[in-house]
Amino acid sequence: MAETVLTNTGLDSFLDGAPERRDPVFVRAAEAVLGLLALRGADRASGVPEPTPGLVRQLLVEDLPTFVYVPPGALAVYPAVVGQLAARFDGGRGEQVAVAVREAAGDFERAMTDPGNLTWHRWYASLLRSCGADLADPEDVRRRLAALDGAPLPDGVHRADLMGRTALADVLLAEALTRAYVRDAEQPPAAGPLLTDHAVATGIGQVAAALQDRWTAAGLAEQLAGPYARFAPGPDDFPHLVLADALLDEHLDHYGDISVPVPPPAAIEAGPVEEDADTLITAVEELSEEEFEPYGGEAPHLLYVVYRRGCSAESVARKAAEYEDWAVDPAVEDLPVPVPAAVPDGAFASSHIVPPVPELARLLGTTDLTETDRARLEGPTRDLAAVLDRLAATGLVFRTGDAFGLTPRGAGVVRYLLGVRGIAAPDAAEARAWSASEAVAAAGGWPTGVAARVLADWLRARGDTADAWSQLLAALGTVHVGTTDAAATRGLFTVLDTAAAPPDALRGALRDPVIGAYAHQALRARGEPSDLIQVGISARALFVLDALPAKKGPLESRRAAFDTAAAAWPGGSAALVRAMRAADRHEAERVLGPLGLAP
Repeated sequence: MAETVLTNTGLDSFLDGAPERRDPVFVRAAEAVLGLLALRGADRASGVPEPTPGLVRQLLVEDLPTFVYVPPGALAVYPAVVGQLAARFDGGRGEQVAVAVREAAGDFERAMTDPGNLTWHRWYASLLRSCGADLADPEDVRRRLAALDGAPLPDGVHRADLMGRTALADVLLAEALTRAYVRDAEQPPAAGPLLTDHAVATGIGQVAAALQDRWTAAGLAEQLAGPYARFAPGPDDFPHLVLADALLDEHLDHYGDISVPVPPPAAIEAGPVEEDADTLITAVEELSEEEFEPYGGEAPHLLYVVYRRGCSAESVARKAAEYEDWAVDPAVEDLPVPVPAAVPDGAFASSHIVPPVPELARLLGTTDLTETDRARLEGPTRDLAAVLDRLAATGLVFRTGDAFGLTPRGAGVVRYLLGVRGIAAPDAAEARAWSASEAVAAAGGWPTGVAARVLADWLRARGDTADAWSQLLAALGTVHVGTTDAAATRGLFTVLDTAAAPPDALRGALRDPVIGAYAHQALRARGEPSDLIQVGISARALFVLDALPAKKGPLESRRAAFDTAAAAWPGGSAALVRAMRAADRHEAERVLGPLGLAP
Protein backbone atom coordinates (compact mmCIF):
# COMPACT_ATOMS: atom_id res chain seq x y z
CA MET A 1 0.00 0.00 0.00
CA ALA A 2 1.25 3.47 -0.87
CA GLU A 3 0.57 4.77 2.63
CA THR A 4 3.15 2.33 3.99
CA VAL A 5 5.69 3.26 1.32
CA LEU A 6 5.32 7.02 1.57
CA THR A 7 5.19 7.63 5.30
CA ASN A 8 4.17 10.83 7.08
CA THR A 9 2.04 12.23 4.26
CA GLY A 10 -0.66 13.15 6.78
CA LEU A 11 -3.22 10.86 5.16
CA ASP A 12 -4.83 9.74 8.43
CA SER A 13 -5.02 13.31 9.68
CA PHE A 14 -6.58 14.46 6.40
CA LEU A 15 -9.20 11.71 6.41
CA ASP A 16 -10.00 12.06 10.12
CA GLY A 17 -13.49 13.46 10.41
CA ALA A 18 -14.06 13.59 6.67
CA PRO A 19 -17.42 12.03 5.72
CA GLU A 20 -15.80 10.60 2.58
CA ARG A 21 -13.24 8.56 4.51
CA ARG A 22 -15.33 5.42 4.00
CA ASP A 23 -15.52 6.01 0.22
CA PRO A 24 -12.74 3.88 -1.35
CA VAL A 25 -12.57 6.16 -4.40
CA PHE A 26 -12.03 9.25 -2.24
CA VAL A 27 -9.46 7.49 -0.05
CA ARG A 28 -7.54 6.25 -3.09
CA ALA A 29 -7.55 9.76 -4.57
CA ALA A 30 -6.38 11.25 -1.28
CA GLU A 31 -3.49 8.78 -1.07
CA ALA A 32 -2.31 9.71 -4.56
CA VAL A 33 -2.78 13.47 -4.17
CA LEU A 34 -1.04 13.74 -0.79
CA GLY A 35 1.71 11.34 -1.83
CA LEU A 36 2.53 13.15 -5.07
CA LEU A 37 2.44 16.61 -3.49
CA ALA A 38 4.79 15.40 -0.78
CA LEU A 39 7.13 13.82 -3.35
CA ARG A 40 7.28 17.12 -5.19
CA GLY A 41 8.43 18.94 -2.07
CA ALA A 42 5.24 20.43 -0.64
CA ASP A 43 5.78 21.82 2.87
CA ARG A 44 4.56 19.29 5.48
CA ALA A 45 5.17 21.43 8.57
CA SER A 46 1.44 21.38 9.38
CA GLY A 47 1.32 17.60 9.12
CA VAL A 48 -0.11 17.45 5.59
CA PRO A 49 1.41 18.68 2.29
CA GLU A 50 0.58 22.32 1.65
CA PRO A 51 -0.63 22.78 -1.94
CA THR A 52 0.56 25.80 -3.92
CA PRO A 53 -0.83 26.91 -7.28
CA GLY A 54 2.32 25.71 -9.07
CA LEU A 55 2.36 22.31 -7.38
CA VAL A 56 -1.37 21.88 -8.00
CA ARG A 57 -1.01 22.49 -11.72
CA GLN A 58 1.89 20.04 -11.92
CA LEU A 59 -0.15 17.49 -10.00
CA LEU A 60 -3.24 17.80 -12.21
CA VAL A 61 -1.65 18.21 -15.64
CA GLU A 62 1.57 16.19 -15.33
CA ASP A 63 1.77 13.79 -12.39
CA LEU A 64 -1.72 12.29 -12.19
CA PRO A 65 -1.89 11.67 -15.99
CA THR A 66 1.53 9.99 -15.78
CA PHE A 67 1.26 7.77 -12.73
CA VAL A 68 -2.37 7.26 -11.69
CA TYR A 69 -5.23 5.31 -13.25
CA VAL A 70 -8.55 7.02 -12.59
CA PRO A 71 -11.73 5.09 -13.46
CA PRO A 72 -14.36 6.81 -15.63
CA GLY A 73 -16.60 9.00 -13.53
CA ALA A 74 -14.02 9.50 -10.80
CA LEU A 75 -12.02 12.36 -12.34
CA ALA A 76 -13.81 15.04 -10.32
CA VAL A 77 -12.76 13.42 -7.04
CA TYR A 78 -9.11 14.40 -7.45
CA PRO A 79 -9.63 18.20 -7.76
CA ALA A 80 -12.11 17.86 -4.87
CA VAL A 81 -9.41 16.33 -2.70
CA VAL A 82 -7.08 19.18 -3.61
CA GLY A 83 -9.77 21.70 -2.65
CA GLN A 84 -10.43 20.11 0.73
CA LEU A 85 -6.70 19.94 1.42
CA ALA A 86 -6.23 23.63 0.57
CA ALA A 87 -9.15 24.61 2.82
CA ARG A 88 -7.09 23.51 5.85
CA PHE A 89 -4.71 26.44 5.36
CA ASP A 90 -5.26 30.10 6.22
CA GLY A 91 -4.02 33.18 4.42
CA GLY A 92 -6.08 32.82 1.26
CA ARG A 93 -4.42 29.55 0.27
CA GLY A 94 -7.80 27.91 -0.37
CA GLU A 95 -8.87 30.57 -2.87
CA GLN A 96 -5.48 30.61 -4.60
CA VAL A 97 -5.62 26.86 -5.08
CA ALA A 98 -9.28 27.01 -6.16
CA VAL A 99 -8.28 29.41 -8.93
CA ALA A 100 -5.43 27.11 -9.97
CA VAL A 101 -7.78 24.13 -10.07
CA ARG A 102 -10.32 26.01 -12.18
CA GLU A 103 -7.64 27.16 -14.62
CA ALA A 104 -6.22 23.65 -14.94
CA ALA A 105 -9.57 21.84 -15.09
CA GLY A 106 -9.74 21.53 -18.87
CA ASP A 107 -6.10 20.53 -19.23
CA PHE A 108 -6.48 18.00 -16.41
CA GLU A 109 -9.40 16.24 -18.05
CA ARG A 110 -7.73 16.24 -21.47
CA ALA A 111 -4.47 14.91 -20.07
CA MET A 112 -6.18 12.15 -18.09
CA THR A 113 -8.18 10.96 -21.10
CA ASP A 114 -5.50 11.45 -23.77
CA PRO A 115 -4.37 8.03 -25.09
CA GLY A 116 -0.98 9.56 -25.74
CA ASN A 117 -0.41 9.79 -21.97
CA LEU A 118 -1.07 6.13 -21.27
CA THR A 119 1.58 3.89 -19.77
CA TRP A 120 1.45 0.12 -19.78
CA HIS A 121 0.37 0.19 -16.13
CA ARG A 122 -2.41 2.75 -16.63
CA TRP A 123 -3.63 0.98 -19.78
CA TYR A 124 -3.76 -2.49 -18.26
CA ALA A 125 -5.45 -1.12 -15.15
CA SER A 126 -8.23 0.27 -17.35
CA LEU A 127 -8.57 -3.04 -19.22
CA LEU A 128 -8.64 -5.05 -16.01
CA ARG A 129 -11.30 -2.81 -14.52
CA SER A 130 -13.42 -3.16 -17.66
CA CYS A 131 -13.17 -6.94 -17.14
CA GLY A 132 -14.51 -6.58 -13.61
CA ALA A 133 -11.22 -7.04 -11.76
CA ASP A 134 -10.80 -5.86 -8.18
CA LEU A 135 -7.81 -3.53 -8.66
CA ALA A 136 -6.96 -3.77 -4.96
CA ASP A 137 -6.66 -7.58 -5.07
CA PRO A 138 -3.32 -8.74 -6.53
CA GLU A 139 -4.58 -12.30 -7.03
CA ASP A 140 -7.62 -11.14 -8.98
CA VAL A 141 -5.37 -8.83 -11.02
CA ARG A 142 -3.07 -11.77 -11.84
CA ARG A 143 -5.98 -14.02 -12.80
CA ARG A 144 -7.65 -11.41 -15.01
CA LEU A 145 -4.34 -10.50 -16.62
CA ALA A 146 -3.78 -14.13 -17.58
CA ALA A 147 -7.24 -14.25 -19.15
CA LEU A 148 -6.44 -11.25 -21.36
CA ASP A 149 -3.81 -13.24 -23.30
CA GLY A 150 -2.50 -9.98 -24.67
CA ALA A 151 -4.61 -6.92 -25.16
CA PRO A 152 -5.87 -4.54 -27.81
CA LEU A 153 -4.28 -1.11 -28.04
CA PRO A 154 -6.11 2.19 -27.80
CA ASP A 155 -7.15 3.66 -31.14
CA GLY A 156 -4.29 5.47 -32.82
CA VAL A 157 -1.71 4.31 -30.27
CA HIS A 158 1.20 1.99 -31.06
CA ARG A 159 3.07 -0.27 -28.66
CA ALA A 160 6.10 1.99 -28.99
CA ASP A 161 4.01 4.93 -27.73
CA LEU A 162 3.06 3.06 -24.56
CA MET A 163 6.60 1.80 -24.12
CA GLY A 164 8.07 5.28 -24.46
CA ARG A 165 5.59 6.83 -22.07
CA THR A 166 6.18 4.02 -19.55
CA ALA A 167 9.95 4.42 -19.75
CA LEU A 168 9.58 8.15 -19.15
CA ALA A 169 7.23 7.59 -16.22
CA ASP A 170 9.72 5.15 -14.66
CA VAL A 171 12.49 7.72 -14.89
CA LEU A 172 10.35 10.56 -13.53
CA LEU A 173 9.12 8.53 -10.56
CA ALA A 174 12.61 7.26 -9.69
CA GLU A 175 13.96 10.83 -9.86
CA ALA A 176 11.14 12.16 -7.65
CA LEU A 177 11.72 9.43 -5.05
CA THR A 178 15.48 9.99 -5.02
CA ARG A 179 15.11 13.75 -4.64
CA ALA A 180 12.59 13.32 -1.84
CA TYR A 181 14.91 11.00 0.09
CA VAL A 182 17.92 13.30 -0.34
CA ARG A 183 15.87 16.37 0.58
CA ASP A 184 14.62 14.79 3.79
CA ALA A 185 18.12 13.54 4.65
CA GLU A 186 19.66 16.99 4.23
CA GLN A 187 16.88 18.86 6.04
CA PRO A 188 14.89 16.42 8.20
CA PRO A 189 11.27 17.62 8.29
CA ALA A 190 9.43 17.85 11.59
CA ALA A 191 6.66 15.67 10.14
CA GLY A 192 9.15 12.86 9.54
CA PRO A 193 10.67 11.42 6.37
CA LEU A 194 8.64 10.26 3.40
CA LEU A 195 10.82 7.20 2.85
CA THR A 196 12.31 4.98 5.51
CA ASP A 197 15.90 3.81 5.26
CA HIS A 198 14.60 0.27 5.00
CA ALA A 199 12.38 1.13 2.03
CA VAL A 200 15.25 2.83 0.24
CA ALA A 201 17.58 -0.07 1.05
CA THR A 202 15.28 -2.38 -0.93
CA GLY A 203 15.89 -0.17 -3.96
CA ILE A 204 14.19 2.84 -5.48
CA GLY A 205 12.84 0.55 -8.19
CA GLN A 206 11.00 -1.53 -5.62
CA VAL A 207 9.54 1.57 -4.02
CA ALA A 208 8.42 2.86 -7.41
CA ALA A 209 6.82 -0.49 -8.24
CA ALA A 210 4.89 -0.43 -4.97
CA LEU A 211 3.57 3.03 -5.75
CA GLN A 212 2.64 2.03 -9.31
CA ASP A 213 0.66 -0.89 -7.92
CA ARG A 214 -1.29 1.31 -5.52
CA TRP A 215 -1.91 3.98 -8.16
CA THR A 216 -2.94 1.55 -10.92
CA ALA A 217 -3.60 -2.10 -9.92
CA ALA A 218 -2.23 -4.21 -7.06
CA GLY A 219 0.52 -6.58 -8.15
CA LEU A 220 0.47 -5.31 -11.75
CA ALA A 221 4.06 -4.02 -11.77
CA GLU A 222 5.41 -7.40 -10.67
CA GLN A 223 3.34 -9.26 -13.27
CA LEU A 224 4.38 -6.97 -16.12
CA ALA A 225 8.02 -7.25 -15.08
CA GLY A 226 7.83 -11.04 -14.76
CA PRO A 227 5.47 -13.65 -16.19
CA TYR A 228 3.61 -11.18 -18.40
CA ALA A 229 6.55 -9.08 -19.54
CA ARG A 230 5.54 -9.81 -23.14
CA PHE A 231 2.42 -7.71 -22.52
CA ALA A 232 4.55 -4.64 -21.80
CA PRO A 233 7.64 -4.69 -24.05
CA GLY A 234 10.51 -2.36 -23.21
CA PRO A 235 13.01 -0.39 -25.29
CA ASP A 236 15.02 -3.48 -26.28
CA ASP A 237 11.97 -4.81 -28.12
CA PHE A 238 11.93 -1.82 -30.46
CA PRO A 239 15.22 -1.71 -32.40
CA HIS A 240 13.62 0.45 -35.08
CA LEU A 241 13.40 3.40 -32.68
CA VAL A 242 17.03 4.09 -33.62
CA LEU A 243 15.73 4.92 -37.08
CA ALA A 244 12.90 6.96 -35.58
CA ASP A 245 15.52 9.04 -33.75
CA ALA A 246 17.43 9.59 -37.00
CA LEU A 247 14.24 10.75 -38.73
CA LEU A 248 13.54 13.06 -35.79
CA ASP A 249 16.97 14.63 -36.29
CA GLU A 250 16.19 15.10 -39.98
CA HIS A 251 12.89 16.79 -39.18
CA LEU A 252 14.43 19.10 -36.60
CA ASP A 253 17.20 20.01 -39.04
CA HIS A 254 14.59 20.91 -41.63
CA TYR A 255 11.78 22.49 -39.58
CA GLY A 256 13.18 22.90 -36.06
CA ASP A 257 9.87 21.94 -34.45
CA ILE A 258 8.11 18.59 -34.17
CA SER A 259 4.72 20.33 -34.28
CA VAL A 260 5.33 21.52 -37.85
CA PRO A 261 3.67 18.81 -39.95
CA VAL A 262 5.20 16.86 -42.79
CA PRO A 263 2.95 16.47 -45.85
CA PRO A 264 0.50 13.57 -45.98
CA PRO A 265 1.40 10.86 -48.50
CA ALA A 266 -0.90 10.49 -51.48
CA ALA A 267 -1.37 6.80 -50.62
CA ILE A 268 -0.69 4.69 -47.54
CA GLU A 269 -1.01 0.93 -47.37
CA ALA A 270 -1.62 -0.54 -43.95
CA GLY A 271 0.81 -3.24 -42.89
CA PRO A 272 2.53 -4.64 -39.81
CA VAL A 273 4.33 -1.36 -39.20
CA GLU A 274 6.49 -2.51 -36.30
CA GLU A 275 7.74 -5.57 -38.18
CA ASP A 276 8.28 -3.51 -41.32
CA ALA A 277 10.13 -0.88 -39.30
CA ASP A 278 12.42 -3.57 -37.89
CA THR A 279 13.07 -4.78 -41.43
CA LEU A 280 13.90 -1.24 -42.49
CA ILE A 281 16.34 -0.60 -39.62
CA THR A 282 18.10 -3.87 -40.47
CA ALA A 283 18.68 -2.57 -43.99
CA VAL A 284 19.78 0.83 -42.70
CA GLU A 285 22.31 -0.77 -40.36
CA GLU A 286 23.69 -2.96 -43.17
CA LEU A 287 24.17 0.15 -45.27
CA SER A 288 26.66 1.47 -42.71
CA GLU A 289 29.10 -1.21 -43.85
CA GLU A 290 32.11 -0.24 -45.95
CA GLU A 291 30.81 -1.73 -49.19
CA PHE A 292 28.06 0.90 -49.34
CA GLU A 293 30.31 3.93 -48.94
CA PRO A 294 30.13 6.83 -49.48
CA TYR A 295 26.32 7.10 -49.28
CA GLY A 296 25.33 4.21 -47.02
CA GLY A 297 24.98 6.47 -44.00
CA GLU A 298 22.53 8.69 -45.88
CA ALA A 299 19.65 6.19 -45.71
CA PRO A 300 17.63 8.05 -43.02
CA HIS A 301 18.04 11.30 -44.95
CA LEU A 302 16.87 9.66 -48.17
CA LEU A 303 13.79 8.22 -46.44
CA TYR A 304 12.91 11.56 -44.85
CA VAL A 305 13.48 13.60 -48.00
CA VAL A 306 11.21 11.46 -50.11
CA TYR A 307 8.52 11.42 -47.40
CA ARG A 308 8.67 15.20 -47.20
CA ARG A 309 7.92 15.28 -50.93
CA GLY A 310 4.55 13.78 -50.09
CA CYS A 311 6.13 10.46 -51.09
CA SER A 312 6.35 11.53 -54.73
CA ALA A 313 9.37 10.12 -56.58
CA GLU A 314 12.80 11.73 -56.36
CA SER A 315 15.71 11.56 -58.82
CA VAL A 316 18.72 9.41 -58.00
CA ALA A 317 20.93 11.55 -60.23
CA ARG A 318 19.72 14.81 -58.68
CA LYS A 319 20.42 13.54 -55.15
CA ALA A 320 23.85 12.29 -56.29
CA ALA A 321 24.56 15.73 -57.76
CA GLU A 322 23.65 17.34 -54.43
CA TYR A 323 25.98 15.00 -52.57
CA GLU A 324 28.74 15.91 -55.03
CA ASP A 325 28.12 19.62 -54.37
CA TRP A 326 26.82 20.36 -57.83
CA ALA A 327 24.68 23.48 -58.06
CA VAL A 328 20.99 22.55 -57.99
CA ASP A 329 18.54 25.39 -58.46
CA PRO A 330 16.24 25.50 -55.38
CA ALA A 331 13.39 26.42 -57.70
CA VAL A 332 13.51 22.99 -59.35
CA GLU A 333 14.57 20.72 -56.49
CA ASP A 334 10.93 19.74 -55.89
CA LEU A 335 10.04 19.17 -59.54
CA PRO A 336 8.23 15.87 -60.12
CA VAL A 337 10.29 12.97 -61.38
CA PRO A 338 8.67 10.60 -63.90
CA VAL A 339 8.66 6.93 -62.91
CA PRO A 340 9.36 4.64 -65.88
CA ALA A 341 6.96 1.77 -66.42
CA ALA A 342 9.81 -0.73 -66.61
CA VAL A 343 13.54 -1.00 -66.05
CA PRO A 344 15.85 -2.04 -68.91
CA ASP A 345 18.16 -5.00 -68.53
CA GLY A 346 21.26 -4.16 -66.57
CA ALA A 347 19.47 -1.50 -64.59
CA PHE A 348 22.37 -1.26 -62.17
CA ALA A 349 24.44 0.24 -64.97
CA SER A 350 24.79 3.97 -64.47
CA SER A 351 23.97 4.58 -68.13
CA HIS A 352 20.47 3.36 -67.36
CA ILE A 353 20.13 5.62 -64.33
CA VAL A 354 21.54 9.03 -65.23
CA PRO A 355 18.97 10.75 -67.48
CA PRO A 356 19.95 12.21 -70.87
CA VAL A 357 21.49 15.67 -70.78
CA PRO A 358 18.26 17.61 -71.50
CA GLU A 359 16.37 15.85 -68.70
CA LEU A 360 19.32 16.13 -66.32
CA ALA A 361 19.49 19.85 -67.05
CA ARG A 362 15.79 20.16 -66.22
CA LEU A 363 16.24 18.31 -62.94
CA LEU A 364 19.21 20.44 -61.88
CA GLY A 365 17.92 23.74 -63.23
CA THR A 366 20.94 24.51 -65.41
CA THR A 367 21.44 25.01 -69.12
CA ASP A 368 25.16 24.45 -69.63
CA LEU A 369 25.47 20.71 -68.99
CA THR A 370 27.43 18.53 -71.39
CA GLU A 371 27.86 14.81 -71.98
CA THR A 372 31.14 15.09 -70.09
CA ASP A 373 29.25 16.41 -67.05
CA ARG A 374 26.77 13.59 -67.33
CA ALA A 375 29.57 11.03 -67.45
CA ARG A 376 31.13 12.53 -64.30
CA LEU A 377 27.89 11.89 -62.48
CA GLU A 378 27.67 8.20 -63.43
CA GLY A 379 29.89 6.90 -60.61
CA PRO A 380 28.17 8.76 -57.76
CA THR A 381 24.77 7.84 -59.18
CA ARG A 382 25.71 4.17 -59.33
CA ASP A 383 26.90 4.28 -55.70
CA LEU A 384 23.69 5.94 -54.56
CA ALA A 385 21.58 3.49 -56.57
CA ALA A 386 23.25 0.59 -54.73
CA VAL A 387 22.09 2.10 -51.42
CA LEU A 388 18.56 2.59 -52.72
CA ASP A 389 18.43 -0.92 -54.12
CA ARG A 390 19.29 -2.34 -50.69
CA LEU A 391 16.43 -0.33 -49.24
CA ALA A 392 14.19 -1.44 -52.10
CA ALA A 393 14.86 -5.07 -51.16
CA THR A 394 12.63 -4.47 -48.12
CA GLY A 395 9.63 -3.82 -50.35
CA LEU A 396 9.20 -0.46 -48.62
CA VAL A 397 11.25 1.58 -51.11
CA PHE A 398 11.33 1.40 -54.90
CA ARG A 399 13.88 2.40 -57.52
CA THR A 400 12.99 2.35 -61.18
CA GLY A 401 15.72 3.81 -63.36
CA ASP A 402 16.44 7.30 -62.08
CA ALA A 403 13.30 7.46 -59.94
CA PHE A 404 13.07 6.30 -56.34
CA GLY A 405 10.57 6.68 -53.57
CA LEU A 406 8.50 4.98 -50.90
CA THR A 407 5.93 2.34 -51.68
CA PRO A 408 2.50 2.95 -50.08
CA ARG A 409 3.42 0.42 -47.40
CA GLY A 410 6.77 2.14 -46.91
CA ALA A 411 4.97 5.47 -46.54
CA GLY A 412 2.97 3.94 -43.69
CA VAL A 413 6.13 2.73 -41.97
CA VAL A 414 7.93 6.09 -42.18
CA ARG A 415 4.78 7.85 -40.96
CA TYR A 416 4.72 5.47 -37.98
CA LEU A 417 8.40 6.16 -37.22
CA LEU A 418 7.81 9.90 -37.36
CA GLY A 419 4.75 9.61 -35.16
CA VAL A 420 6.41 7.63 -32.37
CA ARG A 421 8.82 10.51 -31.91
CA GLY A 422 5.99 13.01 -31.71
CA ILE A 423 6.37 14.54 -35.17
CA ALA A 424 3.11 15.78 -36.67
CA ALA A 425 2.59 13.36 -39.57
CA PRO A 426 -1.05 13.53 -40.73
CA ASP A 427 -2.60 11.27 -43.30
CA ALA A 428 -4.77 12.65 -46.10
CA ALA A 429 -7.99 12.38 -44.09
CA GLU A 430 -6.51 14.31 -41.17
CA ALA A 431 -5.25 17.04 -43.49
CA ARG A 432 -8.69 17.37 -45.09
CA ALA A 433 -10.21 17.84 -41.62
CA TRP A 434 -7.99 20.84 -40.81
CA SER A 435 -9.35 24.34 -40.65
CA ALA A 436 -8.39 26.64 -43.50
CA SER A 437 -5.78 28.35 -41.34
CA GLU A 438 -4.23 25.04 -40.30
CA ALA A 439 -4.06 23.82 -43.89
CA VAL A 440 -2.45 27.03 -45.12
CA ALA A 441 0.02 27.22 -42.24
CA ALA A 442 1.21 23.69 -42.97
CA ALA A 443 1.25 23.92 -46.76
CA GLY A 444 3.45 27.01 -46.75
CA GLY A 445 6.44 24.89 -45.76
CA TRP A 446 5.84 22.08 -48.26
CA PRO A 447 7.03 21.50 -51.82
CA THR A 448 4.80 23.29 -54.28
CA GLY A 449 3.34 20.19 -55.89
CA VAL A 450 2.43 18.64 -52.54
CA ALA A 451 0.86 21.89 -51.32
CA ALA A 452 -1.22 22.08 -54.51
CA ARG A 453 -2.47 18.50 -54.06
CA VAL A 454 -3.36 18.86 -50.38
CA LEU A 455 -5.11 22.22 -50.76
CA ALA A 456 -7.07 20.92 -53.75
CA ASP A 457 -8.12 17.89 -51.67
CA TRP A 458 -9.15 20.25 -48.86
CA LEU A 459 -11.38 22.21 -51.23
CA ARG A 460 -12.86 19.08 -52.85
CA ALA A 461 -13.73 17.70 -49.41
CA ARG A 462 -15.94 20.79 -49.01
CA GLY A 463 -17.48 20.58 -52.44
CA ASP A 464 -15.34 23.35 -53.95
CA THR A 465 -17.98 25.77 -52.69
CA ALA A 466 -17.61 29.53 -52.66
CA ASP A 467 -17.57 29.42 -48.86
CA ALA A 468 -14.69 26.94 -48.80
CA TRP A 469 -12.73 29.02 -51.28
CA SER A 470 -13.43 32.18 -49.28
CA GLN A 471 -12.13 30.54 -46.10
CA LEU A 472 -8.96 29.41 -47.84
CA LEU A 473 -8.33 32.77 -49.53
CA ALA A 474 -8.87 34.58 -46.23
CA ALA A 475 -6.31 32.30 -44.58
CA LEU A 476 -3.75 33.16 -47.27
CA GLY A 477 -4.11 36.78 -46.21
CA THR A 478 -3.95 36.25 -42.46
CA VAL A 479 -1.71 33.27 -41.63
CA HIS A 480 1.87 34.33 -40.78
CA VAL A 481 1.19 37.99 -41.62
CA GLY A 482 4.02 40.15 -40.29
CA THR A 483 6.49 37.26 -40.15
CA THR A 484 9.26 35.99 -42.40
CA ASP A 485 6.86 33.28 -43.64
CA ALA A 486 4.24 35.70 -44.96
CA ALA A 487 5.55 35.69 -48.54
CA ALA A 488 5.56 31.89 -48.79
CA THR A 489 2.02 31.82 -47.40
CA ARG A 490 0.48 34.24 -49.86
CA GLY A 491 2.50 32.55 -52.60
CA LEU A 492 0.25 29.52 -52.13
CA PHE A 493 -2.33 31.43 -54.16
CA THR A 494 -0.34 30.50 -57.26
CA VAL A 495 -0.71 26.75 -56.60
CA LEU A 496 -4.50 26.95 -56.48
CA ASP A 497 -6.55 26.13 -59.56
CA THR A 498 -8.25 29.51 -59.61
CA ALA A 499 -9.62 28.80 -63.09
CA ALA A 500 -12.14 26.52 -61.35
CA ALA A 501 -12.78 28.80 -58.36
CA PRO A 502 -16.28 30.24 -57.87
CA PRO A 503 -16.08 33.83 -59.15
CA ASP A 504 -17.90 35.18 -56.09
CA ALA A 505 -15.09 33.90 -53.88
CA LEU A 506 -12.44 35.66 -55.96
CA ARG A 507 -14.45 38.89 -56.12
CA GLY A 508 -14.92 38.71 -52.36
CA ALA A 509 -11.14 38.64 -51.95
CA LEU A 510 -10.49 41.81 -53.98
CA ARG A 511 -10.49 44.01 -50.88
CA ASP A 512 -8.14 41.68 -49.00
CA PRO A 513 -5.06 43.78 -48.09
CA VAL A 514 -2.74 40.86 -48.81
CA ILE A 515 -4.07 38.86 -51.75
CA GLY A 516 -6.48 41.33 -53.32
CA ALA A 517 -4.27 41.89 -56.38
CA TYR A 518 -3.80 38.14 -56.79
CA ALA A 519 -7.59 37.72 -56.91
CA HIS A 520 -7.90 40.59 -59.39
CA GLN A 521 -5.31 39.02 -61.68
CA ALA A 522 -7.02 35.61 -61.46
CA LEU A 523 -10.36 37.10 -62.49
CA ARG A 524 -8.80 38.93 -65.43
CA ALA A 525 -7.02 35.75 -66.54
CA ARG A 526 -10.45 34.08 -66.70
CA GLY A 527 -11.81 36.93 -68.79
CA GLU A 528 -14.15 38.04 -66.03
CA PRO A 529 -14.75 41.62 -64.93
CA SER A 530 -12.81 42.86 -61.94
CA ASP A 531 -12.76 46.35 -60.49
CA LEU A 532 -9.12 47.27 -59.75
CA ILE A 533 -10.24 50.20 -57.65
CA GLN A 534 -11.35 47.73 -54.99
CA VAL A 535 -7.77 46.51 -54.60
CA GLY A 536 -5.87 48.36 -51.89
CA ILE A 537 -2.35 49.80 -52.13
CA SER A 538 -0.83 47.17 -49.86
CA ALA A 539 -2.19 44.29 -51.95
CA ARG A 540 -0.91 45.91 -55.15
CA ALA A 541 2.51 46.51 -53.63
CA LEU A 542 2.74 42.89 -52.46
CA PHE A 543 1.80 41.62 -55.91
CA VAL A 544 4.61 43.67 -57.46
CA LEU A 545 7.06 42.66 -54.72
CA ASP A 546 6.33 38.96 -55.16
CA ALA A 547 6.78 39.22 -58.91
CA LEU A 548 10.32 40.58 -58.63
CA PRO A 549 13.08 38.00 -59.13
CA ALA A 550 14.48 37.51 -55.65
CA LYS A 551 16.94 34.63 -55.94
CA LYS A 552 18.12 34.29 -59.52
CA GLY A 553 19.64 36.40 -62.21
CA PRO A 554 22.14 39.26 -62.20
CA LEU A 555 21.37 42.27 -60.06
CA GLU A 556 21.13 44.44 -63.17
CA SER A 557 18.17 42.51 -64.54
CA ARG A 558 16.50 42.44 -61.14
CA ARG A 559 16.91 46.19 -60.77
CA ALA A 560 15.51 46.63 -64.26
CA ALA A 561 12.41 44.70 -63.29
CA PHE A 562 11.92 46.94 -60.27
CA ASP A 563 12.43 50.10 -62.32
CA THR A 564 9.82 48.95 -64.83
CA ALA A 565 7.29 48.40 -62.04
CA ALA A 566 8.19 51.70 -60.36
CA ALA A 567 7.66 53.63 -63.58
CA ALA A 568 3.98 52.70 -63.49
CA TRP A 569 3.56 53.23 -59.75
CA PRO A 570 1.96 56.46 -58.50
CA GLY A 571 4.73 58.47 -56.87
CA GLY A 572 7.54 56.47 -58.49
CA SER A 573 10.16 54.22 -56.93
CA ALA A 574 10.26 55.89 -53.49
CA ALA A 575 6.52 55.48 -53.05
CA LEU A 576 6.66 51.86 -54.24
CA VAL A 577 9.44 51.01 -51.77
CA ARG A 578 7.49 52.59 -48.92
CA ALA A 579 4.36 50.65 -49.86
CA MET A 580 6.28 47.39 -50.12
CA ARG A 581 7.94 47.87 -46.77
CA ALA A 582 4.66 48.81 -45.09
CA ALA A 583 3.00 45.71 -46.51
CA ASP A 584 5.79 43.17 -45.76
CA ARG A 585 8.94 44.51 -44.11
CA HIS A 586 10.73 41.15 -44.08
CA GLU A 587 10.25 40.34 -47.75
CA ALA A 588 10.96 43.92 -48.81
CA GLU A 589 14.31 43.86 -47.05
CA ARG A 590 15.17 40.45 -48.49
CA VAL A 591 14.32 41.35 -52.08
CA LEU A 592 15.19 45.04 -52.20
CA GLY A 593 18.21 44.98 -49.90
CA PRO A 594 20.62 43.52 -52.51
CA LEU A 595 19.45 46.23 -54.91
CA GLY A 596 20.28 48.99 -52.45
CA LEU A 597 16.62 49.94 -52.19
CA ALA A 598 15.61 48.71 -48.74
CA PRO A 599 14.80 51.74 -46.54
